[in-house]
Amino acid sequence: MLVLSIYYLNLSAQEVWDDKSQGLWPIEAQKTWISSSMDHEMQAIYYYKSVGERPQPLIISLHTWSGDYRQRDPLISYCIAHNINYIHPDFRGPNNNPKAGGSAYAIQDIDDAISWALNNLAVDVRDIHVVGVSGGAFATLLTYMKSKHSIKSFSAFVGIYNLEDWYYESLGRGTPYATHISLLTTNSTDAINFEEARRRSPYFMKTPIALRKESCLNFYCGIDDGYTGSVPITQTLEMYNKVVDDFEVTDEGAFLKQEDIYTLLKRRTLSGFAVIEKAFMGRDIIYKNSIFPGVTVRVFKGGHEMPEGDFIQEILKK
Repeated sequence: MLVLSIYYLNLSAQEVWDDKSQGLWPIEAQKTWISSSMDHEMQAIYYYKSVGERPQPLIISLHTWSGDYRQRDPLISYCIAHNINYIHPDFRGPNNNPKAGGSAYAIQDIDDAISWALNNLAVDVRDIHVVGVSGGAFATLLTYMKSKHSIKSFSAFVGIYNLEDWYYESLGRGTPYATHISLLTTNSTDAINFEEARRRSPYFMKTPIALRKESCLNFYCGIDDGYTGSVPITQTLEMYNKVVDDFEVTDEGAFLKQEDIYTLLKRRTLSGFAVIEKAFMGRDIIYKNSIFPGVTVRVFKGGHEMPEGDFIQEILKK
């Protein structure tokens, strides 16, 4: 754990969360394999089992778009230090093949990993939390939409939720993600199946209202993302509106107006909007909406990252 902490000391928040290379995993973390309940393919995961008989919370940390279960993850150090159960599943690895990236196989792999944790770790079933950044936020929303498990909170940082839009956004920026979406949907770099892209996108999925009415869903995006990062903030803001709308909220104040989304995207600020949470994970919050209980969106000063700060304590105290 000490080696891991020293390693991260010289990395910025964005570098940590975008780094897809293998991590230096502490000796307290263990590795195992889980057989898929769909096709019996073996999924590797890293995990930490809390010490003692008393049930403890479970953190499900989901890797980024191009990463896998071996990816560096600062959350493991926190979980070990605070005796919190932790799993870091593979769910078909990087999103560059048809069985990854929102496929039924990848979604089931996450659920299989959660089931394994419930059967093998001392988990407080009332205190289960899913966390993801970028492609991990994409997977977090897939879990929100499709998991059979009762989960207390879902926290999605700078995520991708509409693959059709992100294909064009990535194509325009010259990033490799447009090719990845082609591979996901056609297994070819020369073609794209937009119907399949929509099928894999949380934005086009029906929110399971009955299962999630007691859950908390937290959206976060950095106002500079899309300028200095790979995912425009419209991905988060439109996904937030979609979920609130699915809950049939009638209070118009719970939604972001389209003109406000445009202003945030274009000007990276909202005129006359006061900074309301200076200390949240060390960042100023440009915009926050939590009028509808259970679904919150925050736009923070930053880019494509999860800000530094005691995030897990933030979700566990709620």
